[in-house]
Amino acid sequence: MDSLRALDVDQRVALLFVALFGTLLAASAALAVWNLREHGALARARLRRAGGELAAVWAGAAVFWAAWIAGAIGATLLFGAVSFLALREFVTLMHTRRADHRSLILAFFVVLPLQYVIVAQRRFDLFTVFVPVYVFLALPVVSALSGDPQRFLERNAKLQWGLMVTVYGLSHAPALLLLDLPGNVGGGAFLLFFLVLAVGAAQLVQQAASRWRHRRPMVREISRSFSLRAWGAGIAAGALVGAALAWITPFGAGPAFAMAAVAAGSGTLGQLVMEALKRDAGVRHWGSAASVTGAVGLLDRVAALCFAAPVFFHSVRWYFQT
Repeated sequence: MDSLRALDVDQRVALLFVALFGTLLAASAALAVWNLREHGALARARLRRAGGELAAVWAGAAVFWAAWIAGAIGATLLFGAVSFLALREFVTLMHTRRADHRSLILAFFVVLPLQYVIVAQRRFDLFTVFVPVYVFLALPVVSALSGDPQRFLERNAKLQWGLMVTVYGLSHAPALLLLDLPGNVGGGAFLLFFLVLAVGAAQLVQQAASRWRHRRPMVREISRSFSLRAWGAGIAAGALVGAALAWITPFGAGPAFAMAAVAAGSGTLGQLVMEALKRDAGVRHWGSAASVTGAVGLLDRVAALCFAAPVFFHSVRWYFQT
């Protein structure tokens, strides 16, 4: 661990990306071999699903690499674009009225860019209250000025919830890039890498554990794969990955284990919340509604990060009292 911590930033970045892309190449090769050996319809369907998940991981790794190359400002712009697309996907599933157009324009073209501008300026105190306080009060005012009282509370609550998840929650990810901590100045990207890997490991293990025959779903009407045992297994996996990655963070192994466990638990619960949203909207998979709503599945990909990023960000700031 001490030897790894002694590496400079460029060496640690090189080691991380070699390990990441090397693992993805090995997984792709294993999937290709599996594809050659399996011929049944059920096996082919499983291969297609696994191939889709692996392609999403490849895309996420490429985006993270691009964010690193682009620097803090470029990464902030990149996450801003992802927030825009995620919010658009969320709005496609809302029942909006003509009177909501002003609120939607405010959300997309004022609130979203301002939130990321505040992040880029490192004004973290304002960044953490801008959407929950000022936007929370401003949106219903704009909506009321439209003069349409029909389903007023429902319409405003949905838009504000969408902003909180897709803009406020996700904006904490680039905020990690700009967070300078004692002994970790300029290493914010490692914190984001740590978060993404811990949450990703938790999701994968939870999905695998949910296939155990003796699982007991807690919320059958929302998800038949969510159980306490699978959730606990996912948290444990995320925590172990976090402890193994302690050398890229300013934490020791113990605090890294705890931070990763918190992030993993938050992220997997966020995925459950998104499942509930899909059930409410009558959509089994986001992609299945693409022809009607324009949804392409981005919300599925970022839901865990939207929930885990703010919890992790504020846990880190609390730990270092910044």
